Amino acid sequence: MNEQIAETMVRNDPPPSMVERMTLILDAFNGRSARLTLEDVARHTRLPRSTAHRILDQLVRQRWLEHNSYGYALGQRALGLGGQDRGHGKLREAAAPLLHELQVTTGLVAHLAVLDAAEIFYLDKVGGRFASSVPSRVGGRAPAHSTALGKSILAWLEPEEVDEKIGGGLDRLTNRTIGELGTLHQELYRVRQRRGLAFERGETFPGIACVAAAIRGPEGPVAGISLVGTLNTPLEKVAPLVAAAARETSQILFPSAASPRRDPRRTPRSRTAQDSGTWSAETMNRLMALDGRGDWM
Repeated sequence: MNEQIAETMVRNDPPPSMVERMTLILDAFNGRSARLTLEDVARHTRLPRSTAHRILDQLVRQRWLEHNSYGYALGQRALGLGGQDRGHGKLREAAAPLLHELQVTTGLVAHLAVLDAAEIFYLDKVGGRFASSVPSRVGGRAPAHSTALGKSILAWLEPEEVDEKIGGGLDRLTNRTIGELGTLHQELYRVRQRRGLAFERGETFPGIACVAAAIRGPEGPVAGISLVGTLNTPLEKVAPLVAAAARETSQILFPSAASPRRDPRRTPRSRTAQDSGTWSAETMNRLMALDGRGDWM
């Protein structure tokens, strides 16, 4: 008798309608790592594996989710992109294995984002246990001037374009946020001097630190890759890995261009930010001390 009751409860656990089951699966991506395996989804939703797999396939076909060898991630519709890809699909596909490698190698949270006016728009987030403590989400936004991702992209735009995108006011989210346009331009200059590496410590969220580098194409920056940790994370040690991942993504997206090129008279973008090779400790120390204080603010 007890076995019959248990069996009935198991049968009644899954939501009765397809819409409810699809919603349950999509909700599994909220507040967790943006990339889940089939086993992850079945465990979070308590749906039978075969049922979860069937619904996941339908969500992928309808572009609510994307699927590759690293698992499932929120797709165009879930990100608010509707049927317009705008190149984000190719960008996420190119960066996905590199984000995964960054996360596994460092244990930190890896991000992929693009610049949208004065904000960054998160396209991907890959992380382990620490991911839930990082207040970012795929499809979310953050001010470009307060994030390492935003600064890494803004650094390769013309000053006039930066002024146009950022506008008149720079909101201060913490006491470390850049609040003046002139100070932001000084910081973007330092980013270019550091071969394109951008840092932030507690500028967007207290207790959160980040290092980022831009993914650059022949016409300028197209996105950014970052690693996120705590304020005590030695970001200078993982910075070369971020720069290498951004450079490799650029090479995947633009194989015909060995390196981004632009009119040498256009100062900000004419600098070479993504040099090949591994940086020594001496090189990193020199880069980190470029502003005279050994800091990035």
